[in-house]
Amino acid sequence: MSNFVDECGLHAKGGDGGAGCVAFRREAHVAKGGPDGGDGGSGGDVWLVADHNVASLIAFRDFPHRRGGDGSHGSGKKQHGSSGRDVIVPVPEGTTVRDKSGAVLADLVTTGDRCLVARGGQGGKGNARFLTNKRRAPGFAEQGELGEERWLRLELKLAADVAIVGFPNVGKSTLISRLSAAKPKIADYPFTTLEPNLGVVRTDDDFEMVLADIPGLIEGASEGRGLGHQFLRHVERARVLLVLLDLAAYDGTPPAEQEAALLHELGNYQADLLDRPRLVVGSRADLLPPDADPGFAGPTISSVTGAGLPALIGELRRLVEAQRLEMVVDEGFVVHRPGGDDLDVVRDDDGAFVVLGRPAERAVRLSDMTNLEALDYAQQRLKNLGVNKALVRAGVRPGDTVRIGELEFAYEEDD
Repeated sequence: MSNFVDECGLHAKGGDGGAGCVAFRREAHVAKGGPDGGDGGSGGDVWLVADHNVASLIAFRDFPHRRGGDGSHGSGKKQHGSSGRDVIVPVPEGTTVRDKSGAVLADLVTTGDRCLVARGGQGGKGNARFLTNKRRAPGFAEQGELGEERWLRLELKLAADVAIVGFPNVGKSTLISRLSAAKPKIADYPFTTLEPNLGVVRTDDDFEMVLADIPGLIEGASEGRGLGHQFLRHVERARVLLVLLDLAAYDGTPPAEQEAALLHELGNYQADLLDRPRLVVGSRADLLPPDADPGFAGPTISSVTGAGLPALIGELRRLVEAQRLEMVVDEGFVVHRPGGDDLDVVRDDDGAFVVLGRPAERAVRLSDMTNLEALDYAQQRLKNLGVNKALVRAGVRPGDTVRIGELEFAYEEDD
């Protein structure tokens, strides 16, 4: 089984908040001590953090679930519950986070970039929080909020200085094995490489560059044929493209036709790849007869004999150094957080009006909605949030069903 995984699912669940407590101070010689119920602790969040020490997404292959810790409940004597533990999930640099619809939520490119993928639920307020001049002995508290829960899609796009692209069996794996310490699988048949390989090239003056051996492309790869999209996405972040053409192709395809087909697939997949600096090289020159015309005017190499490799390294170094100089240096990292909790009203299939938004749902998450004090508090809070006006704008009429979270009621106009 492969130890390299570049695409996986992730189920993220924020921790549930703890419930607030309904309690009253009861001590000897203390009359009418008042409410002293503590708040519940908030649930833990789930964060994805880019880490250069993580090479692939293999940790999610057999265990895709990550959950934040639950907050504990409040108790009497105004003792607040402890918050749940945040879960920090390391992912490789270059990980793209998508939701179920495929929309990109975050792009974690460099170490330290992080994304909040599931927020923990807020802890409920204890009854001590609802004490007012008019409400001297509140007999209600808030329940804890449930943590966010959703499925996500993670995709890894390798970040390399040079991406080696070419048709199957053109000698990409052999080349990277000669230039670096990488030991990819090499055999004399197409599609030997089924996953990208990375290799680090070091020169005598300590210059380093990372090469990525991208599995062989085929015609139609940009349209998803074969494993085209899985292979091509690893080319997106490469600074320089090294295009290998087979000078001794089994089917006799001329190098010019190979180059045209490869560039077509790259451009069809992502147009700006054709603007990327690239070096086109003829490969497997050792298989040509001594006096044969290679049909290619550019530089040629042989990974088996080593012919042309020093010059290839020098040219790649020149291109990579030029690209590195153009990069904007940024020592910071990026933090991605979900957007605000906007209030919205939608119609359900049965005609009911559904109020969406965490503040509105939290306003009705009380311990006892049969308590008149709790009901009065919830109504006033919804009014302050603008829920009444939003319902009127949505066309609600007296008697229509309204749902807010788990609460369902018939709408009535204020007197």
